[in-house]
Amino acid sequence: MRRASAKRLHFLAGLALSAGALGLLLLVNSCSTVDRAVVVPLQIEGATFVGDQVCFDCHTNISRVFPSSPHARLRIENAAMAGRGGCESCHGPASKHVAAGGGRGKFIINPGKEPQACLACHLEVQAEFHLPQHHPVLEGKMNCVQCHDPHGMDIMKPTGLAMARLNDTCAQCHREQTKPVTFEHAALREGCTVCHNPHGSINPKMLTIRDGNLCLRCHAQVPGQGGPGTLYIGNVNHSGFVRIGTCWSAGCHAAVHGSNVQPFYLY
Repeated sequence: MRRASAKRLHFLAGLALSAGALGLLLLVNSCSTVDRAVVVPLQIEGATFVGDQVCFDCHTNISRVFPSSPHARLRIENAAMAGRGGCESCHGPASKHVAAGGGRGKFIINPGKEPQACLACHLEVQAEFHLPQHHPVLEGKMNCVQCHDPHGMDIMKPTGLAMARLNDTCAQCHREQTKPVTFEHAALREGCTVCHNPHGSINPKMLTIRDGNLCLRCHAQVPGQGGPGTLYIGNVNHSGFVRIGTCWSAGCHAAVHGSNVQPFYLY
């Protein structure tokens, strides 16, 4: 009798393990086959899609240049969008807006005021805005269009969305850091985003790297140049300096954006 009970327990245990393995296999298979890029059309209660041609009749200037923007590639399946750009992909169905005779903010979604219209597609950016250090977009103090041109009207931005003007976009708010100086930090020629993540970061001041390794990506160092355990940067022995703190907080290169009085940004 004991032998029969033991066999039954072994059978049930094997059955449970098999069921668990099958469930895990199905889960892995479903995760690997489901398309994660799910874009849900924006909704306005009681409104329907009218197509881009209707938008063109009033918003002529925007509609003419819109095909040059990456947003022109947007499509919403099963929606009556007769145009080639997809205005309603970002602004929602426009029938009630048209029936009301247009008007700013009337029965239409304005991504400049409602960042969720942008974040519905840009999920990775939405995650960055939840990091400890971030631009206050979710708090309503900024909006996406302050830095990005969604329509492609800015000819100085080749892609229509990226900040191709180097620091001009950042300079609108960060004037002190981007003002002209006698001794310019060469990194600024590449743009602020070389050192800062513009959406958000876990590091102070939205830095991409929080310690001296941020500077060492560009400033060549020769380990052992003066003997074992030494670190030379720009022909200067930095072995003792790097132990104090970061390049900008150790009392050395405090003027990291540039200086009017010292070529090594000491002041």
